[in-house]
Amino acid sequence: MKISLGSDHAGFRYKEKIKELLLSLGHEVKDFGTSSEEPVDYPKFIRPAAEAVASGECDRGIVLGGSGNGEAIAANKVRGVRCALCWNEETARLSRQHNDANVLSLGERMIPEDLALQIVRVWLTTDFEGGRHIQRIAQLEP
Repeated sequence: MKISLGSDHAGFRYKEKIKELLLSLGHEVKDFGTSSEEPVDYPKFIRPAAEAVASGECDRGIVLGGSGNGEAIAANKVRGVRCALCWNEETARLSRQHNDANVLSLGERMIPEDLALQIVRVWLTTDFEGGRHIQRIAQLEP
């Protein structure tokens, strides 16, 4: 799978750990930054990561920040993106099974690193169930 990554300064450390994990699992990564813990304006990095998913350049995306809330909001402004803010394995699993989330948002200040990595693993390996959920998602698209 080709996965886009984007973070602000508050999510930079986890972004780098997640990138290592993705590469070790055989995924291709397109990193849209940021490249340090120096303060930045997160939409400059989140929007391109989300657009890469919406355009089909990447299969899925992962965005990160301090809480993950702003990043999820920014990603969801891109038509065709279904970004889910997840904080445990169950929210990750359900975001894929029921919502076909194609972008994952994580908050580095909200969850421990080992949990963040496990959330990524679950999110990557959970399939969309389809069926009745696909009708709900289609109704949400403008």
